[in-house]
Amino acid sequence: MQFTLITALALVSVAVAIPTGGPLEPPATIPASQCNTGPVQCCDSTQTDPSDPSLTAIFALLGINVEDVTAMVALTCSPISVIGLPGNSCSAQPVCCTNNTFNGLVALGCTPVNLNL
Repeated sequence: MQFTLITALALVSVAVAIPTGGPLEPPATIPASQCNTGPVQCCDSTQTDPSDPSLTAIFALLGINVEDVTAMVALTCSPISVIGLPGNSCSAQPVCCTNNTFNGLVALGCTPVNLNL
């Protein structure tokens, strides 16, 4: 009985110590050639904290569950069709995202891209 109580308390303390929500670790930058989920996106801003109030309002309007967001989020994006051509540069944040289904307003599952690689 005493061993079970100690084990249960240890498991509870481990569970409490694991953070949920909050800022995510920014992903490593990848070369544009490694983006195989669609075109590289040029986005006005990126966010690693899916629980940020500015994002939760947008998520609510789009029906996105904040608990399902596990990677960088990019906002106000447009595709960069061909890297290296004039007019296809990105003065904001170039990213490669796994979910671009919100017409450029929000892109989910993003990784920063280095356009020079």
